[in-house]
Amino acid sequence: MRHVAVHDSDELGGEQERLRELTEAKRRVEGLLGAVVAISREVELPSLLLRIVTTAMDLVGARYGALGVLDESGEQLEQFITAGLSDEERAALAGIDFPHGAGVLGEVIHAAEPMRVNDIRAHPGSVGFPPGHPSMRTLLGVAIRVRSEVYGDLYLSERHDGRPFDSEDEEVIVALAGAAGIAIENARLFARVRDSAELFQRLLLPTLPDLTPFTAAAAYQPAAEPGRLGGDWYDAILLPDDAVGIIIGDVVGHDLSAAAAMAQTRSMMRALLFERREPPSAVLARLDHTLLTITDLPVTTACLVRIESGVDGWALRWSSAGHVPPLLVTADGHAEYLTEDPGLPLGVDSSLDRPDHTHAFPPGATLVLVTDGLVENAAHASIDDGLAELAALATAHVDLPLPDLVDTLASHHPGDGHDDMAILAVRTPTTRHGGPA
Repeated sequence: MRHVAVHDSDELGGEQERLRELTEAKRRVEGLLGAVVAISREVELPSLLLRIVTTAMDLVGARYGALGVLDESGEQLEQFITAGLSDEERAALAGIDFPHGAGVLGEVIHAAEPMRVNDIRAHPGSVGFPPGHPSMRTLLGVAIRVRSEVYGDLYLSERHDGRPFDSEDEEVIVALAGAAGIAIENARLFARVRDSAELFQRLLLPTLPDLTPFTAAAAYQPAAEPGRLGGDWYDAILLPDDAVGIIIGDVVGHDLSAAAAMAQTRSMMRALLFERREPPSAVLARLDHTLLTITDLPVTTACLVRIESGVDGWALRWSSAGHVPPLLVTADGHAEYLTEDPGLPLGVDSSLDRPDHTHAFPPGATLVLVTDGLVENAAHASIDDGLAELAALATAHVDLPLPDLVDTLASHHPGDGHDDMAILAVRTPTTRHGGPA
């Protein structure tokens, strides 16, 4: 009976061990699947590379991780993304260049298979660590391939439990590296498509003409969020009746369709403005009627301004179609939004009358037209907060040359970056001599 009891105890112990192994294997598989899903969601390459490192560390319980990106030669590293270092450890390495693939790291680069090292310092290829480097003993290195080429190597060091990396760790990280290669290729493709789309959108925007005696400057920025294009646009044109026309607009939408609609709207606006010597309200009304009659373009906001020469100086005559009001900043730093009736956006109801407004445009003054991406911010109680901040920013820098002022507004605007944005600014000379040709 005693012999049977011992045998039963051994069997029970064996079953418990197998159950533990199955549970651990299930945990690893679930962790790997979750990791693959997590890295596949990243579309920005820098954040993806860091996510690969941190995910690998989590899967095998490593304290340190790094991803080295190979240069074009494939012989050394040109980037080295690290994770796991404390602030103190990073401070101790300040001023020391990242490794470029010498020593054991170089062995991993040229190794055909994954590499596990139980004692880095004792390895024949070790060249030691730089001063201030944290103590590391173990290493697991795996190549990351994008298609058939080695993109870089994933390095892990020091399991939290103090044990060296084992074959199961290696299998999990090899599987992750395969998924990482696909994710990196997708991120590269996404970047190429996005960059091409952004270039397409920028090519749709005009190069500002010489508006002498006025100076003009413009800027466009896409949304900070990846893949969000937009329909923001601007234009400026010398008119046959010696006036200058400036326009800014925003087509609803954040994709290539919005960008294409923007191009159509801008072209129609330019043709109508140049051909018809009419007040801005009449040009907007004709454009609105055209959009509603022969196109299916989305709702658009716009502001059209004519800068006209009069007996007493220059004057602004404008009409708005639901757009952000123009900002006028005088030479002495007085800022004022021209907030008269903005009218309805284009594409809503073309039967309603559109008002015109006039305002003096004194010497040395700057007119700033913007789209709502510069002033909309989820942290603000209302858009008025963004408008006030933008006016204060423009006032503080109104003495800058106009291109520098526009760059300042584009770089430090109060918007949250969730929308694309456009700026068009025009400044009068400090004297009245030399009106529009």
